[in-house]
Amino acid sequence: MPSPFPDLRLSSPDFTPKTVPCVSLIGMAGAGKSTLGRALAERLGWALVDTDRLMEAHWGGSLQALLDRFGLENFLRAEEDVVAKLWLWRTVVATGGSVIYGPSAVRRLRELGPVVYLRVTVGTVCERVRDAQGRGLARRPGQSLEELYAEREPLYREAADLILEMDDCSVDMALERLCPWLENRLQAGLHPAGS
Repeated sequence: MPSPFPDLRLSSPDFTPKTVPCVSLIGMAGAGKSTLGRALAERLGWALVDTDRLMEAHWGGSLQALLDRFGLENFLRAEEDVVAKLWLWRTVVATGGSVIYGPSAVRRLRELGPVVYLRVTVGTVCERVRDAQGRGLARRPGQSLEELYAEREPLYREAADLILEMDDCSVDMALERLCPWLENRLQAGLHPAGS
C-alpha cells in the first residue's frame, strides 16, 4: 500500500536547500555531545537531533532495552540504518558514540556537513561513564571502557573534519572554539557534500 504522505524529496528537487548544511558531533559517551549540541543549536538558531533519542523514538524503547532486545550487531545495524536515512539541514546532529561503526551512517553525516569529534581522554570517559550499567553503551560483553576507547579513537579521528579537545572545557569555551571554525566553513561552502 502506498504511503498517504509522498516523499517530497523525490517529487520536488527544488525543495532541498543547498546552502545550509548540518554539523554533526561524534565522540565517546560522556564527551558532551548532547550538552554541546543543545548549546550550539541554540546559538545558531538551528534544530537539534540527538540520534540516541531518535533511535529510542523509532524503536519504542530505551537504548539499553534496544541493546538487550536486538543484541550488539543488530543494534549497530539499526543505528546505522536510522542515521543513514537522515534528511536534514540547519541541524546540529548529536550522535550516539557507536555511530562510527556504520560506514553508511558516517558517509551520510559527512554528506550533511562538517563532522566534529568531541575528544576526551580515556580517563575522562571512565570518570563520567563509570560502569555504564543501563546506559545502552554499545560494546562487546566483557569489553572494558579502555578497550572500547582504543577501538573507537582512530575511527572518530578518521571521520572528523575537526577535533575539539573537551577535557576541562566548558560548554562556553567549546562554543568559542567551534563557532568561528564552523562559520568559516559555512561561509566558504566547505563541507563534504559541497566540496
